[in-house]
Amino acid sequence: QVQLVESGGGLVQAGGSLRLSCAASGRTFSSYAMGWFRQAPGKEREFVSTINWNGGRTYYADSVKGRFTISRDNAKNTAYLQLNSLKPEDTAVYYCAAGRVATRAPYDYPYWGQGTQVTVSS
Repeated sequence: QVQLVESGGGLVQAGGSLRLSCAASGRTFSSYAMGWFRQAPGKEREFVSTINWNGGRTYYADSVKGRFTISRDNAKNTAYLQLNSLKPEDTAVYYCAAGRVATRAPYDYPYWGQGTQVTVSS
């Protein structure tokens, strides 16, 4: 069992930056892939990025590639998502999730945080 808590969301102007954190409980954090997803009002939850257990492999949605960076610190049981060059269309609730494999599919992640709101003003 893994419990996840996101933080770091907020209101930022277009072009600005935020760093989201996902703190995990439990001693098995390093065995999980960590994913970030987001959901805007009226839209389905969409994949943003994922990282494998040791940080050796990362994947990004095309819409965020080159602007967002995923990372993890297994010693701190924490995953991060650095958001740069933010756009109004990045506005959403951002969720972190833990699963056995670093995939783009939400159903591959059995553990989810409660989400953190990111709002980008134009």
